[in-house]
Order: sequence, then C-alpha cells, then structure tokens
Amino acid sequence: MIAMMRLITYNATMTSTTATKESVTLDPLSRDLLGLIGAHDAEAAGIMAAEAERQATTLELIASENHVSTTVMHAMGSWLTNKYAEGYPGKRYYGGCEFHDQIEDLARDRAKKLFNCGFANVQPHSGANANIAAFMGLLKPGDTVLSLPIKSGGHLSHGLKPNFSGTFFNIVDYDLDPKTELLDYDAIEKIALECKPQMIICGYSAYPREIDFKRFREIADKVDAYLMADIAHIAGLVASGVHPSPFPHAHVVTTTTHKTLRGPRGGLILSDDEEIAKKMDRKVFPGSQGGPLMHIIAAKAIAFGEALKPEFKTYSEQIVKNARALADGLNEAGYRLCSGGTDNHLMLVDLQPRDKDLTGADAEKWLESAGIIVNKNGIPNDPRPPMVTSGLRLGTPALTSRGMQESEMREVASLLDKVMGASGDTATCEQVREEVRTLCAKFPLFH
Repeated sequence: MIAMMRLITYNATMTSTTATKESVTLDPLSRDLLGLIGAHDAEAAGIMAAEAERQATTLELIASENHVSTTVMHAMGSWLTNKYAEGYPGKRYYGGCEFHDQIEDLARDRAKKLFNCGFANVQPHSGANANIAAFMGLLKPGDTVLSLPIKSGGHLSHGLKPNFSGTFFNIVDYDLDPKTELLDYDAIEKIALECKPQMIICGYSAYPREIDFKRFREIADKVDAYLMADIAHIAGLVASGVHPSPFPHAHVVTTTTHKTLRGPRGGLILSDDEEIAKKMDRKVFPGSQGGPLMHIIAAKAIAFGEALKPEFKTYSEQIVKNARALADGLNEAGYRLCSGGTDNHLMLVDLQPRDKDLTGADAEKWLESAGIIVNKNGIPNDPRPPMVTSGLRLGTPALTSRGMQESEMREVASLLDKVMGASGDTATCEQVREEVRTLCAKFPLFH
C-alpha cells in the first residue's frame, strides 16, 4: 500500500504532485520510464519511486556512494542489456556484436586516456571481480600477499579469511603506525623483507591520506613482488590529478567505476605492462566471468567521457575542499579525526572523545532517522566489534555532486552533532529531518 501511494505521487500524468511533502521532481525521461514501469508493475514502480524520494531528500555521506548523471543512469537501462558478448572486441563467441565491440572499444580507449596507461579491461562486474582477476593472473594459490587488514582500512578482497583472497592465499598484514594512524613505509618494508611476498597491495577503503605509490614500488622491487594498487575509492581524484597516480609505479591497478569516479557500479583493471595485460584479459574472461554487462560498459564509457571534461577536475577539487571543511567542523565540535584529518574524499571520525558511550551503530541509526545517511566504521585499534564500532566513515562525493560547498559542509557538521549530541532524541531527530529536507531542496538531485 505504501509503495502504491508513492507511485500515485508520480501518477499517469508523469508530473510530480504535492500529494506528500516529500514529493520530488524527476527528470522527464525518468518520469516517463517510471510511468511505463508503473503501467506494467505498480508495486515495483512504487518502491522505485520511494527510493528516488529517499535519495532526493536525504544527505548521502557514505564515502563509497555517489549520484551518477542522468545520462549514465539511463544508459544502464538501455537495449544493450539484451546481448551476450562473451569474449573481447573482434573475438566474440556470439554473432551480432558489431556495436558492442564499438562501445567496449570506446570505454577502453577513454579509460586509458583518463588514467594515462596502455591497457584497460572494462568488463569486471565489480571491484572485487577485478581483484579476483588480478590475484589469479599474478599469483598461484598459496602465494604470499602483503596487505593492510580490513580492521585498519583495507578491503575484504585484500585478504579477509572468508573471502577468496584469504581462502586461497597466504595473507600477511602490515598495519598503520599506532600513534599517527598513518602508513609506516619503513615498517612495511621491514615486513616485506621478512615475509618475501609475491604481491603487495596498496589502496584502501578507509584511509584518509595520500598514498606514496613510488615508495610502495621501491619496497616491491626490493623483494621482487608485484605491486597492485586498488584505487576504488580515489579513482576519480586520481583521474583528475587531485591525488597522485599509481602509474607508472604499480604493475596492475584495479578500481571500481562508481565512488569518486561517478560512474555505474562496476570494476576496471588497468596496466602498462603488455604481458600483465594479457594475463588480466584471460583471467577476467574466461577466468572469472562469462558474458560482460554491455549496458554497464556503455555507461562506463559515458562516465569516462564525463571525467575527461575539465569540469570534472573542478568537481574533484571541490570534493577534497568539502571533506576538509566537514572534518574541520566535526573537529571543532569535539570529534577526533583519525590521522588528524583528510587529504582525500573521506574521513574516519572517532566518536569516543565526544561521548565515550557513543557507538558507530547507534550514530548510524539515529542519523538515518534524521535523514543523514552514514556508515558505522571501525577506527584503528577499535575496542568495539565490527558491527558496533567506535567510529563513522564519512565522505563528500555525493553531496559535492549536488553542488554543495564548504559552507554547506559546516552546516552538515552541525546537523551531525545535533543528532549525536542529543543521543538520538526523537524530537531533535525530527527537527533535523526538516532542516535536511530544506537543505536538500536547495540542491535538487533530479533536475
């Protein structure tokens, strides 16, 4: 019934109404598509309408999420989804792939130009799939991999025990300096010399500082190891020159195409080494995947084209400015920023100095009720378990996509503190929810 009511808000006239105070205006094509879906499946369309409303009227602060352009979004719903295209351009296992070859070549060429490298595989369905191919192409089961553990900001596909990486490979951890919460390159080198890994991984899910890829390559060369850079979080910043590039230092680079790159959900593998490039192609297909998602590859091509425009650098620079402004606002409110701040799009917020009893899980729940979407996250040496945590991971890509700048970040910091400082008091959350709606209305998501 609720889903049906939401759909009624976007009724057969394809125009938004004031049936609810949270009604949002969609772009014309989205309205048409939602109306088409609603004519065939009102229940599904109602849920989709409700999600559009949620995104439009809440503040998205999850560092790994973003808002794609309407062009990218609609490319994902195109007729390219109808085709099997196993293989690569010019070497498909099915006929009828002429235009799929062209769109994949376009995506590959744009990716290579964007990251200034010689090879790109645009077929991985996700960042984890890209990592699977990299592991399979460069290592043998049982080989040693040196990586940052997930508890300190690494990714589950870098060696977590239940994951393929932790199941089939010998994972050795390096960690952050316990005092500075920064990468300690001398300590990493010492561990590498002791364990002699076949591969070293850099690039993380929750590390707010710049990465010295050159130093990592020097360490890898000393132990004759491959260097893999997983830049899933910082890819957009790298592409626009706002963060140092892993090239020419990394042997292989993996990434997602969403997050700061602001493309569709998917993966990407990059390299400058011809032999590694051949291995990556073989380990994506047929090594770990079947038919590629050609509608997603088309959306990747469009997103890469957007990222090649000068305004994308301005956008990336604003992401970093916004992150620093948000971090400063929270610091002034009494929260501790792990490592002392941020150089990129994200920050790790230690809640304990503000309130020793405040947990990330509680903060996440309270903030969502107030229209602010965040994720609980462990901090370095966190005394609480992963589903509770003592911190939050916050990011600014999505709010920057809406056009918000430093002054809005300070307002957001104040809203965050209002909710957490009141321990999720219902009246306070309702008040903040109205303030969030007002702020979102000034920066519409769909236009």
